[in-house]
Amino acid sequence: MSRRRRGQGCRWSAAMLSAAVVGITGCGPDPRMSVEQFIELQRRFEEKAPEPEAATPDYSAIDRLLGPYRVGPGDTMTVTFSGTDLPFAPTVTARIDREGHLGLPLVDPIKVAELELEDVDAVVKRAYVPGIVKDLSVHTEVATPETTRVLVVGAVQLPGYTRLRRTERNLVLSVVLAGGVTSDATGRTTLRRLRRPGEEWRFDLTDPQQVRAAMNLEPLENGDMIEVEASPRAVFIGGLVNTPGPLLLDPGVEVNLLQAIAAAGGLRTDITPREGTLIRRMPDGSDAMVKINLDKLAAMQSANLKLAAGDVLWVPHTVETRVQDWINRNIFLRAGATVNYNVSGIEFMNRHELQGGRAGGGGGLEDSFDPFGFLLRNQALQGLGNP
Repeated sequence: MSRRRRGQGCRWSAAMLSAAVVGITGCGPDPRMSVEQFIELQRRFEEKAPEPEAATPDYSAIDRLLGPYRVGPGDTMTVTFSGTDLPFAPTVTARIDREGHLGLPLVDPIKVAELELEDVDAVVKRAYVPGIVKDLSVHTEVATPETTRVLVVGAVQLPGYTRLRRTERNLVLSVVLAGGVTSDATGRTTLRRLRRPGEEWRFDLTDPQQVRAAMNLEPLENGDMIEVEASPRAVFIGGLVNTPGPLLLDPGVEVNLLQAIAAAGGLRTDITPREGTLIRRMPDGSDAMVKINLDKLAAMQSANLKLAAGDVLWVPHTVETRVQDWINRNIFLRAGATVNYNVSGIEFMNRHELQGGRAGGGGGLEDSFDPFGFLLRNQALQGLGNP
C-alpha cells in the first residue's frame, strides 16, 4: 500500500473515531447554567419568598377544639363596668391570684377560677348588685393569659419557644402552635421534662391512640422540650465517582459539593473527570441544571455550593473521559498495565518515562500495543476534550 493510501486511511479512521465519540457524548447546546447564574437564580427566589412569620396561635380554632376558655390563676383580666353613678373607675385591670380569686374595688375577692368569661361577668355583677349599685353591666376579657413556655424543635414549621395558655399545655397543641409538622416529619415525637431529669416520653403522632395518650399527660411546664423527628434527607451522587448512591443526612446537617464527592469515595482515578452537573428542583417546580468545573472547585476557584435535600450531583462522561476509558479497555488492559490518570491517557502514550521505558529508547507500549497511535497523536482528537 502506498504512503498516500495509508495517510488517507489514517484520516478516515480518525474521522470515524471522532464522530463516534462526539455521537456518544452529544453535540447539541449545553442546557446547563453556570455556577454564577445559579447563585443569581437562587437569590431571586429568596427575594420572592415570604418572610417566616412568628407563631400566631389561632385561638378561635383551638377554642372550638377545647371549648370556651376557662380563666385561672395568673390570668390578667380587664373588667369594664357600665352604669350610672359608679363609685369606681369604669375599667379595672386585675390578676387572678393563686387561689383563683379576682380582686376588684369595694368587694371581697371573687372566686372565678375555671369559669368561662360569661360566667365571670355574672359573678362579678352579683358581687356589686344590689349591694354597691342598683344597675350595672359587666364585660370581662382576658388581657394577658398566663402562659407556659415550652421548646419545640425538629420537623415543625416554626421551631423555638412556644407559649401555651393554661388550657393548652399538652404535647399535641404545642406542635400545632409551632405551626404544625413539616413534610419530612416522621410523626415520632419525644417529650423531655426540664424539672424531671431522665423522664422521657415517646409518641407516634400518626397513631390516634398515641395522640390521645399524649393529650392526657400531665400539663407541660416551663422549659419542657418537645422534639419532632424528621426523616433523613438525602442527596444523590452518581456518575464517575467510586461509590455512587444516595448520601443520607441527619436533620440539621449540611453538606457541600466537595464533601459530597468525598462521601462518594472521590472521583474515579483511572480517568480524569473535569466537570459535574448539579440538578436541583426549584421552588417553582422547575429543575435547574448547573455545570460544575471540578478542577476549579478542587482549587477553590469556584463556589463550593451547599447541597439541599433531593439534589442530584452527577459526574458525567465527557469526550476526554470516553477516550481515556477506551484506551484503558482496548489498549492498557490488553497489555496487562494499569493507569492512574494524573495525566491524560494521550499524554501517557507519548511519555516514555510514565511507561517505565527510557526517554528516547523506543519500543514502549505505544509502539507495541497501540494500533491507533497515529490517531491518539492527532491534534484534532486531542482538542475534542476542550470544546
